[in-house]
Amino acid sequence: MSRVTVCWKWVSVDGGDVDPRWSGVSPADEAALEVGLQLAGTDDVTVVCVGPAEADTVLRDALAAGAHHAVRINATTAASNDVAHAIAALAHDADLVVCGDYSLDRGTGSVPAYLAAHLGAAQALGLVHIDPSSSPLRVIRRLDGGRREVLDVPTPAVLSVEGSVARLRRAPLAAALRAKTAEIRVSPGPAAAEDMAQITAYRPRARQLPAPAGGTLARVRDILDIGAAEQTHAETVTLEPSDAAALVIEQLDEWGYLGEQPTD
Repeated sequence: MSRVTVCWKWVSVDGGDVDPRWSGVSPADEAALEVGLQLAGTDDVTVVCVGPAEADTVLRDALAAGAHHAVRINATTAASNDVAHAIAALAHDADLVVCGDYSLDRGTGSVPAYLAAHLGAAQALGLVHIDPSSSPLRVIRRLDGGRREVLDVPTPAVLSVEGSVARLRRAPLAAALRAKTAEIRVSPGPAAAEDMAQITAYRPRARQLPAPAGGTLARVRDILDIGAAEQTHAETVTLEPSDAAALVIEQLDEWGYLGEQPTD
């Protein structure tokens, strides 16, 4: 038997904007609650959800299914690390924290890993099977390539489970009626992250240049120097070295490569 905290995320069930009429939790989160109830036995199970007041509806569903306490962290959006930090403050005395391995919006599965780091707890993520009767707790984790990994998990620990691990039990009518008036504790949300200034290298303002003269064809010919070869001709001569050097200099000057010669 263990003290168990279950983490839920209130999101739009169709992947669009969050609308209270079409919002809930993922099948993986529901499986996490069922696993938490099985692992806790007669001990308390606390469900924690991050969201606005409209998220109280899913917390009451969790209470009806068997959870003993419900806590809502009052926030609309926050980074995964900030969410994990806020949950860790509430779950510091839990033996096990059980999360779904994905949510219906981003589905990164990063909160359980952050949560384990904040709690200094062991972690076993992406679980496809849990044996509640084993001691220490034995789980099976999905690996790439269809492989599986069997782990014995010490406590305290953070677990994330796939939606296929368990199916959430149906709530009895009496429990559903009690959940309608049950207390839901509200905890302050994580502080808003500060916007960090972005410092980049200095870039001078763009300078406006005059439009090029001439038509398009003339500008292209000028860039490619088309027709320059037509203005010259090849010539083979046999000269003495001094005369050859003088001829080369004369030709370069004619082509404009030498510019004006300095005067004494």
